[in-house]
Amino acid sequence: MATTIKHAVRTNNIKYAVRDVLMIADEAKAAGKEMLYLNIGDPNIYDFEPPRAMIEATYKAMLENQNGYSPSSGIKLALNAIERDADRKGIKSIQDMFITTGASEAIDICLTALVNQGENVLTPTPGYPLYTAISSKLQMMENPYYLDENNGWQPDIEDIKSKINDKTKAIVLINPNNPTGSNCNAETLQKIVDIALENNLVIFADEIYDKLMFDEEKHISIASLNSEVPIITFGGLSKNYMVPGFRIGWGIVSGNKEVLKDYLAAINKILRSRLSANHPEQYAIPAALDSDNFHLIEAMNKLTKRRDITVEMLNAVPGISCVKPEGAFYAFPKLEIKNDDNHFVSELIRATGVVVVPGTGFGQLPGTRHFRAVFLPQDDKLKNAYERIGNFFADYVEKYEK
Repeated sequence: MATTIKHAVRTNNIKYAVRDVLMIADEAKAAGKEMLYLNIGDPNIYDFEPPRAMIEATYKAMLENQNGYSPSSGIKLALNAIERDADRKGIKSIQDMFITTGASEAIDICLTALVNQGENVLTPTPGYPLYTAISSKLQMMENPYYLDENNGWQPDIEDIKSKINDKTKAIVLINPNNPTGSNCNAETLQKIVDIALENNLVIFADEIYDKLMFDEEKHISIASLNSEVPIITFGGLSKNYMVPGFRIGWGIVSGNKEVLKDYLAAINKILRSRLSANHPEQYAIPAALDSDNFHLIEAMNKLTKRRDITVEMLNAVPGISCVKPEGAFYAFPKLEIKNDDNHFVSELIRATGVVVVPGTGFGQLPGTRHFRAVFLPQDDKLKNAYERIGNFFADYVEKYEK
């Protein structure tokens, strides 16, 4: 008789709420609900397109048969463009750069090269669930720090300080933040730099949304504030340039050369062992980064209007409050309910067909309830979705909260 093959225990805590909710959504769709999906941050599903020059550069590279392996760190043409963009952001003391299969692979590689079993990195809460998934795979200890909703979702500096221990190796900063859309101010960033220097920590600066800023907000790259602290700045084409399916990201390592020497050697071992990122798509990098970014004008006009619809309509619902996002295309509204947000979201999807992601999927301050909404869809779809949420919320409270 066949024996069940046991899975690796390191996978036990791997969850990805953004796609996990689709199982419930499929039930609602099968039951005949008209679906409105506000769960996945893919601009190409809606009315956003990448700059034509990127597509042409990729197509040209394929026609010229640039279809084999690239150098492990990426092609020189693309790396030079990344360096120029880093210079415009004020990043100095660059020690290395590498191109990966999305920023996700860069993050995975850099965590793998740094953290041993039982060690930890400080991860923002709320924050993107990739970090906790990789932490589980590497059998790291969880060490979340909280963002302060009452302070525009800025990182809670005192909470960060209180969480550092002798097993802490790094601080993760997602800026602009997914799922809250917050943008770190200069004072907060400088305090994080000071903490990292004092405690010999690496900063993982996830800046994948750095060009998607609202209301003339300025994004400050944390690596521009100090040339000594070891920082890996993660970027990519997916969000700023509307090509998540290209799976092209990168890491920029800056800081003190001697401090970083051994760590860089470990990163490059892993880079060589996985061969290379997608080759022809790398030719889209200079076409993107060296462009006038004209596509962002239209994109941000759309997103600003949709952000404003989101904030206005959700804040108009008694029992829901929403901090105004300053970047990216996410909002993280707070729910004044007693049940957990998993229950709220499951019932919302089944009753209305509106698909959002429960706040527990991103982490949150204990005792609070949230959900993440993606405001990429067209205005009429967003208004329809928020009307359904508003009507449902009153029914939910009446049914479950009395």
